[in-house]
Amino acid sequence: MTGIDYLQAMMNGSLPQAAFQATLDYDLVEVAEGRVVFQGHPGEYLANPLGGVHGGYYAGMLDSALGCAIHSLLPAGQSYTTLEFKLNMVRPLPVDGSPIRAIGEVIHPGRKIATSEARLVDANDKLYAHATCSCLIFSGEG
Repeated sequence: MTGIDYLQAMMNGSLPQAAFQATLDYDLVEVAEGRVVFQGHPGEYLANPLGGVHGGYYAGMLDSALGCAIHSLLPAGQSYTTLEFKLNMVRPLPVDGSPIRAIGEVIHPGRKIATSEARLVDANDKLYAHATCSCLIFSGEG
């Protein structure tokens, strides 16, 4: 199955979502070649000891968007793993359950190394965090 076909099957429920998505309660809501969007509704259950949304939530949503954007371009038989991930949190996320989107887009779809960027935004496109990553592309065989 190609990467985009796999992600579309995950989005429409033909394949299960990743367990990590279920744990942090966010869903894949858009898939296109080189672009994905995840949406979540952070609430009090994600609070760190200071009362803000834990950084792991930012990282989880953005890492999913970064990797899946690259996955959307892979042919059948290829996979990827993250080599490097850089995250910048620019403001605290609200904990009122309002929708937050992680929008991931491929920057460079290399044959061996691919890069992507992602933004964490609200319904008005207010930026909460942004990230970049490099992924190693490899054959699923052997």
